[in-house]
Amino acid sequence: MGGNLVLKHSYVVALGLLAAGNWFSEATLAAEPPATMDSTRETGKLPQASPAESMAIPAVRPSLPPLPRAMAYLPAVDPDRIQPSSGAQLYQQRWMALRSGTIYTRLPASSFHEAWQSASRQPTYQQWRRLLRLEAQAVANGQGNNRLSVLLGDSLSLWYPRERLPAGRLWLNQGISGDTTAGILRRLGDFAQTNPDRIYVMAGINDLLQGASDRAILENMAAIVTRLRQMHPQAEIFVQSILPTRNGEISNQRIARLNRNFKAIAHARGAIYKNLFQRFGDAQGRLYDHLTTDGIHLNPQGYQLWQQAMGGDQFRPENWMVTEGKIH
Repeated sequence: MGGNLVLKHSYVVALGLLAAGNWFSEATLAAEPPATMDSTRETGKLPQASPAESMAIPAVRPSLPPLPRAMAYLPAVDPDRIQPSSGAQLYQQRWMALRSGTIYTRLPASSFHEAWQSASRQPTYQQWRRLLRLEAQAVANGQGNNRLSVLLGDSLSLWYPRERLPAGRLWLNQGISGDTTAGILRRLGDFAQTNPDRIYVMAGINDLLQGASDRAILENMAAIVTRLRQMHPQAEIFVQSILPTRNGEISNQRIARLNRNFKAIAHARGAIYKNLFQRFGDAQGRLYDHLTTDGIHLNPQGYQLWQQAMGGDQFRPENWMVTEGKIH
């Protein structure tokens, strides 16, 4: 996906260190037993891996509590393409990518189809967080001189189509469905050892769904930007606006007010603010109906529009033009 960047050897070394217990204690590694993946019903066994690549894929226990409403999102995918269409499938695919010595953003969307096609048990927030932490550690060990961008956020970032990620660099996706600004703030250290030159932050919609106050959201965003600047002083930090919605429970006027404060927070801390709200909103300030699946999440057209803002130099402020209230 974008350039001939070869990192497999370093990833395998990273995974070998993990298997040796150099990153986690044995108790941590044993906390989740190897998964009995649904695809074994057909093949009878998992694909074989070398000792250096062998890493237990954590099971998703059937006794786990149900996901919160915001985490139960099923993305809109192209039915003509073979790709994960649920959180359970994407989670298993990403574990298989790690086990093979890479991360999923480097692979076609159909990779390891036989291993994830029957996955149905939803992973928990903590399981997602552990997976993302391991991906970050693999990238830190295998990045070399390659440029790295990080997507940081909730389900909107999690389901950003890998084929739409700008080429010529590595991409680390640190999005978790249902996450809030408070949750994101707590897990910034999970990718602290990486060396990105760009970090794209989008957060806040789940705070609104869960009843957080404006003050809490703004304090968390300010802390996120401050810590990212301290941890990654070489990186450009992009604070992306909260997108408008068509959800009657959320006031788009409130979102616009929060976004104005996001802009001030970004500028005061040396970050770059990106006003996507204007481009995604109609004349009434609502999310365009043709860009969404459910009034909040994006469909392929929505991600295509977002891609236009993330395509290399197109995402730099000096290359954005505003005419009649719309960004081009």
